Parts: sequence; C-alpha cells; structure tokens
Amino acid sequence: MYDGYSRRQPKSGLAFTTLATLLCLPVAAYAQSPAAPSNQVAGSAASTPAPLIEPSLSAGPSATRFVIGLDKSAQFQVFSLSNPNRVIVELPDVRMQLPTQDGDKPAGLVKSFRAGLSAPGKSRIVIDVTMPVIVESAKLEAGKDGKSYRLALEIVRADSVKPGTSRGTRIERPAGLGAAGIQPPLPKPAERPNIRAAKAFKQVIVIDPGHGGHDSGAQKHGTVEKDVVLAFGKTLRDKLESTGRYKILMTRDTDTFVELDDRRAFGEKNNAALFMAIHADYASTKARGATIYSLRERDARDLKRSAKGEVTEKVLSSKEVEKVKAASGDLDAIKSILSDLAVREVDATKDRTSVFTRSVIEEMGASTSMRDDPDKQAAFRVLQTAQFPSVLIELAYVSNVQDAQNLKSDSWRDKVADSIVTAVDNYFSHQLARLPM
Repeated sequence: MYDGYSRRQPKSGLAFTTLATLLCLPVAAYAQSPAAPSNQVAGSAASTPAPLIEPSLSAGPSATRFVIGLDKSAQFQVFSLSNPNRVIVELPDVRMQLPTQDGDKPAGLVKSFRAGLSAPGKSRIVIDVTMPVIVESAKLEAGKDGKSYRLALEIVRADSVKPGTSRGTRIERPAGLGAAGIQPPLPKPAERPNIRAAKAFKQVIVIDPGHGGHDSGAQKHGTVEKDVVLAFGKTLRDKLESTGRYKILMTRDTDTFVELDDRRAFGEKNNAALFMAIHADYASTKARGATIYSLRERDARDLKRSAKGEVTEKVLSSKEVEKVKAASGDLDAIKSILSDLAVREVDATKDRTSVFTRSVIEEMGASTSMRDDPDKQAAFRVLQTAQFPSVLIELAYVSNVQDAQNLKSDSWRDKVADSIVTAVDNYFSHQLARLPM
C-alpha cells in the first residue's frame, strides 16, 4: 500500500481546456496475484490475494483504451478535469493493477498515470492526457474464468466527437440514474477573465457632464465649465469601466447641449443604479473646493407626495381597473398598497443617496480641497427622481485661480476620478446599495 500515488510520470506537460464529465457505474472487479507486480496498487480489501486479469493500454491517434484490474465489485466515478488535462477514476479502497507504459513517451492520448489512496477508504487513479478528451465509454468486461473482470475506459479526443453524433459506443447505464447511452458533454473552451467579466451583470452608472453646446456654463481664468466637466466625465468613465464591474453611460460625450429633464429621463430609461452630474462652480468670493449636492429635503417630500399621487392615478390602466372590478377586488385598497410602495421607493432612494454622498465626500476629501461644509442640498432638476440615487458634484470653482488650474490638469483629474471610483466601489459594497431597487 502506498501513502501517496504510485507514479509513471514523464517529464513533459501540455496545457488543458475546460472539460467536466461524470459517470457513475456499478463495477465488479478482479482477483489479484500474491506477488504484485510493480504496476499493482494494493489496497486493504483482501487477506489472500488472487490473480488479477492483466491490464492493458491500447493506443491510437485519436482514441486510447485504458484497462484497469480490480479485486472486487465496486462502484466508481469517471470524470475529466482541466489545468492540467486529466481523467480521474474514483474507487473505494480496492486492490488494483494498472497497465505498463514504455518509458516516458505518451501512449496515444495517455501521457502518464498514477494511483493510490486519496482518502480513508477511497482510491483514485489519475490519467494525464495529452489534449482535451472525453471518456466515450466506461464499462465492465468479464474475464475468461467468469470470476474476474476488467474496467475498460475508451478515451477519445474531444474534437473528434461532434455534438449530436455518436461514434457507436454506448455508455453503461449509470447506477441509480435510469439513463442509458449517455454521451458525456463536450468540453467548453476556457474563457479569459475579461471575457467572463464582460458577460457578468453590471450596475448601470450614468455620468452627466453639465452644460454643453451653446451653454458654456461658468467661465473664468481661461477655464470653460462645459469643457472641463466633459473632460473629467470621460476620465471618470474610463476608470470605472476599467474595473469591469460597471456599465457606464454618459448623457453627452461631445460638445452638445442636453435639456435638464432629458438628462434625468436618460437615467430613468436606462435603469440607472447611480447618477452623477458633474459641474464646476463660480463665486464672487474667494471660495474654492468641491461641493456635493443631493436633493433638498423639502423637494424630496414633494417628490414623495408626487410619486404617491401619480401611482394612485396612473399605476393601473383602464383594462387593469376593469379586471380588478370584475374579480370583485378592492380597487382603492390595491391603489393604496401600490402608492405606499412608491413612497417607500422614494425613501429608499433618499437613503441610498445619503450613503453615496458620504462616501464621495470622504474619498474626495483625501484627493482635493473641499468646501468647509461640502454636503449641500438643492432643488436641481436632474436630481428630482425616485428611481435611483443621484448627486451633483461641483468639482471646483472656475473663479478661483488654483481651482481653475486644477480643472485643466490631467494629473488632478486622474487623482480625483480615482477617489470617486473608490467612493463608487464603497457604495456598491454597502448592504443597502445591493438591495433591489
């Protein structure tokens, strides 16, 4: 008995693509000889060993037959794994005999193999193969004496079997599954992490660079608001997209004008999970630094009342109203429930906005100057929505010489955009942000 694996391992190795196949079959096994050859792995199953049928390894260019001798009836599992390419045979603690292999050269599809105890009461055979394969069949074959058996695996190249076709070999009926003639699935090509990330669900974030077109916004010290906020918005977009976690949309990515209500509607239409309006400020004083605006409390209450009234009046179509009445339903009660849900949505959006605002202030404060009291509230129209958290970020003052220089600085934009990316990550890691909208 070996503590690890008895190995026949050549020096070379090849890369592997994803393959996962599983068979679970009843197996009778062999007797074993008293003098175990070097390719025999002894278990603890028998005190008086009996001869085993001679195992074999028959190789061809696209298929290899691998035969294993066992000493008693057992159930087994056969499956293949990736990285590296290999076939696994799981057995109980039985005595087995493996084929012999001539030197380090591969025999058909088989590069090397080894066997041993994988856990108390369990044995495992690992067959290293030269390329992606499938186990086309795994079946029990009786010996000439009627008392011994061999477990024969038919291993074929994965690319030699087309979906929906058969090579004529049928798999034994898997124990307890009631299925016959099962063709193991073909391997799926491995995907690069960036490709897998592209297919994953991503939160939609809308970036709204203010002004544009004929509306230049604030101007001073050679700094034009519509230009610097667009440049910053693109930098922030690129950094957020590079994380692979978000889908970023912009209300404008050129020097064009977009109406205020259209900006908010753009976020609602695209089911935004977060909305960030980007602006620069102006003052006749020496004010400088960033300010973060969220919807004013009074306007939030008005929005709540508006949402409740709108739901009460418009949530059910005329046909839906008729159906409720026909079912003897309480129309007023249904409208009341739906309007209460609308109010809760407004409250939840307000709470989410508060969480994000605190995160932005904390992170931006480490990268740029902030107003003494940067958390402000206002009635900006782009913020008047119940569907998603929204903030308006005044990056700096064009009226301040140092701020104006910062707004045109690539390094400053990079630094501040990085801090907002961190704030976004922190926000979406918050339990409240992960709840459904």
